[in-house]
Amino acid sequence: LAVGEAAPEFALADQNGKTVSRSQFKKPLVVFFYPADATPGCTVEATKFNERVGDIRKTYGADVIGISGQDVESKQKFAVELGLDFPILADENDAIRKEFGVPKAAFGLLPGRVTYVLDKEGVCQAVFQDLADAAGHVDFAEKALAEIKASQKASGGNNIFSSLFN
Repeated sequence: LAVGEAAPEFALADQNGKTVSRSQFKKPLVVFFYPADATPGCTVEATKFNERVGDIRKTYGADVIGISGQDVESKQKFAVELGLDFPILADENDAIRKEFGVPKAAFGLLPGRVTYVLDKEGVCQAVFQDLADAAGHVDFAEKALAEIKASQKASGGNNIFSSLFN
């Protein structure tokens, strides 16, 4: 998935077995793909997103979801262990990972760590790919959300009549 492209639709089970779809979010969305539950880098990334998700929701009117290839049971254990306040989705056959075009990392040995920031229409506004800098994904996402918010204000995004003239 590249900047300017619409994100693929998906419907996956979260850590509670509830189906979550991309299109149910009518606001900016941070979608982060991570290699595996309960691994050191993924724990750092999920914890950092969890620390910031309240501010992301309040400041940017956005939400966060994580996706990896483990099953719902694994997601439940990981979410409870970390006290996660956002959905992590089970992409057991990596179909959504493939639809987003998330590349493999570490010479093809590991699933990649990539964060996509989508606007409220589901169009990709920013992509960050870095396996090693797990915590950096959160900082990147917040910067991208700030840019989306600034561009909405600049284009009159808070004016209810602006959509009639654009």
